[in-house]
Amino acid sequence: MVAKTSPVPRAPRLPSLAKYEVIEELGHGGMATVYRAHDPRLGRDVAVKLLHAHLRDSTEVAVRFATEARAVAMLRHPNIVEVFDVSGEDDAEQFLVVELVRGPSLRKVLATHGALPPEVGVAIVIDVLAALSSAHEAGVVHRDVKPENVLVEHREATASEAARDASGDLARVRIKLTDFGIAKLLDAQGVTSTGQVLGSPAHMAPEQIEGTDVDERADVFGAGVLLYECLVGHLPFEGQNPAQVLRRVLEGVYTKAEQERPVVGTAFSRICDRALAREPKDRFPSVRAMRDALCDELKRLDVTDPRLDVEAFFDAPGEYEDEHAAQMVTKLRALGDGERAKGDLLAAAADYNRALAFAPHDAKLIRLVTGLRRSEERRALAKRVLPLVLAGVVLGSSAFGLTRTLRPPPHAVTSVTSVLLPPARSSEPPVIPSASSAASSSASRPVARPTVVVPKPSAAPKTRVLGFASVVPAQGVLLAIDGTPSGDVSPDRVITIDDQPHELMFACRANLCVPDKRVVPAGEGPVRVEVALRIRDAQLFVEGRSDHSYGIDKRPNMTFRAGSTVNVPMPIGGPAYEDVYVVELETQRKTRVQLKGGTLSRIAFAQE
Repeated sequence: MVAKTSPVPRAPRLPSLAKYEVIEELGHGGMATVYRAHDPRLGRDVAVKLLHAHLRDSTEVAVRFATEARAVAMLRHPNIVEVFDVSGEDDAEQFLVVELVRGPSLRKVLATHGALPPEVGVAIVIDVLAALSSAHEAGVVHRDVKPENVLVEHREATASEAARDASGDLARVRIKLTDFGIAKLLDAQGVTSTGQVLGSPAHMAPEQIEGTDVDERADVFGAGVLLYECLVGHLPFEGQNPAQVLRRVLEGVYTKAEQERPVVGTAFSRICDRALAREPKDRFPSVRAMRDALCDELKRLDVTDPRLDVEAFFDAPGEYEDEHAAQMVTKLRALGDGERAKGDLLAAAADYNRALAFAPHDAKLIRLVTGLRRSEERRALAKRVLPLVLAGVVLGSSAFGLTRTLRPPPHAVTSVTSVLLPPARSSEPPVIPSASSAASSSASRPVARPTVVVPKPSAAPKTRVLGFASVVPAQGVLLAIDGTPSGDVSPDRVITIDDQPHELMFACRANLCVPDKRVVPAGEGPVRVEVALRIRDAQLFVEGRSDHSYGIDKRPNMTFRAGSTVNVPMPIGGPAYEDVYVVELETQRKTRVQLKGGTLSRIAFAQE
């Protein structure tokens, strides 16, 4: 018997280029494969973007590829990947040679870390907006702004690298925008003039989907999607397939960033909202205007050099997040105190609420937020009562004027009619002086006084209790009432609310669950709510042989290949964590891994 041996997997064949030594494959996309190569003439490594073989015969694709080279070659900016060379007519391959960025894409950063600390995500987007602004000045619209096209290069701190370079770019962390492959020149007819939709569905502006005119406000929309994803950890418009995603983009319906993740805060959430507006006219007029809005909020937060935050985060993510949260609580509390002193309760509440999201168990912050809420309730009640009171006064004044017109004037009358306004929350009727009590005690002729009828103000809101019949998952569920964080939820907790309608938003810590919004209608009597949040899908990335299949022991119907991220549904009603075995089906080798809702887990199988 002759023993059979498994064939040794062959390394992928690398292309041969006349002027460049191709070293390794870095990745591939819909149009091209990217390789790391060496330029022996200049003694430097470069990235070579090689057009896929099956696309070389397409005239339209060839035009798009050449358009990319011309469009990007004219751009010079620290946050744009520089173009060095392009293939000629005599070359057997079609390729583009660009600057080599030694770092992952922002997509991989988000897959590893999840939602970024808000100030770090904003700082990254600010650099992307700077790159887009430079491109727009040159007449180029990117039209495919997404995390895959943002590269992050991070170098460890050394004494020599601590100083900034002359261009003002980050010394140790560089943000680079790449892939202008479907850019359209504003001053020329593009290759998509037939109406073909190009781009990534979840990041495309509605007008791009509909095939209408596209200008730089389409990149504002793309930057808004990018900002939302950095701040929240997932896309604003999601669906099971591209058609669902496109429909949701066109409908323009999504959950606000601050509701999905309260630490984002009102200011950054509103900037997202404006950038994601359905109509271009409702968005920021330019990427520069959007960048200015983000920079202004950072300055208000006393973040004078956002680059330091980016460097500190990539140096030590865990340590940075803890220190950042503590610093933000202090800053936001001080800002809230200042707004409260000026009488701007809404602005104060926004700062206190964001601080409370960073420190949900801070007793002082809870008292501040609760106090502001009561102040707003009193103010709202006063606003409802005051128009009724003023209407009564106007009515009484009109009647008094009419009486004086129809009767002869008295010989000598001195009188004052007073209207006493009730306290804002009082349910007692107003005191109206009668004609007899207001009459002069002199012997002058008595004068009939008009009766001023002041409408009775609405009664003060009655209180009722809010309880929870069940809570799933059992721990880690947070509640916000009308946008105000209200702490953890449990079956034994009871909250006092008034008889007005309220919006309840339930979410999990660490973004583990899909948030759920409920509306409690106005009424009396106790309210009990059943809370059952769905755990977000876990993500799994397996490194192994590309010709083998893999599965999960507790998900018998799931099979997948190595090298791609797989969404794994978590058990309904179960915990946010689950230990499973990933199985290489051809060899039955197993590797244990813990799946966590909304989080990427990685494992590797040795390639035997």
